[in-house]
Amino acid sequence: MPSVPYGWYAVLRSSELRPGRVVSLHYFGRALIAFRGADGRPAVRDAHCPHYGAHLGAGGKVVDGTVECPFHGWRFGADGRCVEAPFAVRTPKVSLGGFPVREHSGLVFVHAGPGEPSWEVPAIPETESRDFTTPIDDTCRARIHIQEMRENIVDESHFHFIHGQSEPPVQDLRTDGPFAEVRGRIRRRVFGWDIDNTFDAFMYGPGVMVVRAHGPVLSVTAVALTTPVDDRTSEMRMLYYVRKPSRLPFLAPALKLVFRAEALDEVREEVRIWDHKIHQPRPVLLPHEKGIKALRRWYAQFYPDGAPSRGPSEAGNVTELPGSPAGTPC
Repeated sequence: MPSVPYGWYAVLRSSELRPGRVVSLHYFGRALIAFRGADGRPAVRDAHCPHYGAHLGAGGKVVDGTVECPFHGWRFGADGRCVEAPFAVRTPKVSLGGFPVREHSGLVFVHAGPGEPSWEVPAIPETESRDFTTPIDDTCRARIHIQEMRENIVDESHFHFIHGQSEPPVQDLRTDGPFAEVRGRIRRRVFGWDIDNTFDAFMYGPGVMVVRAHGPVLSVTAVALTTPVDDRTSEMRMLYYVRKPSRLPFLAPALKLVFRAEALDEVREEVRIWDHKIHQPRPVLLPHEKGIKALRRWYAQFYPDGAPSRGPSEAGNVTELPGSPAGTPC
């Protein structure tokens, strides 16, 4: 499969990008930097200076809203364009490649794909609501394509073997262009309590999913951020927002501990499996296992020509060039 489906990806939490700081990143098989421009808005650009190849995240600094190369002092604005080159008669017309960027819900998103984005990730209200705790932040990487990380939510049978549900849940997948929603129910026993929660998973393109689980004991909003690191590795960052009990808000820390103890080990078990599985373009599915095929049909829109919806012999070789390449204006 092409390693980078087109769409929005969260590469940072807003709190991780302080003004005046250059942050090194590596996603989509590219060395990247993030910094805030003069207006405070984030920029995500390619990391290497076009002059002589220095990494701007290794000793580079923010000066007047531009990033300055540590090697020869060339400066680049938030739009990637070179704005100053010491000792040059004329400022060179070169740029750092980069991405369209949005910031909301405490996250910095970039758009990978050709042209300007045609849709946006909606705000996630729980991220700024006082009714929810500060998030449990859990990040892991696995040798798996991000599409298969997403297929996990519609893999009915794994809910029994990984998540302790007595039988595969009945799910309802609805799609609307780049958006999709899955509704289902989770029934299990936790520390002697019978948990019976409904859940709604809202998918915003290939890289962002918000899962809201509602129940009488515990309600959680999980923000699942899946991002390609390179052609072999994907990152999954989970931000879990636990709803504070309305009558007993002081119990929120205890609920976070219970959730952490139960949920994170299960995620680690999934990651161990992902690290060793292969992609099956034509899996042998049982009659009740309808979710994976349905999700694959929806997900195919994020690839050039819907490549993964065809068999491997039909898809051909597809090369991804997300964002603007280095050396061209963005």
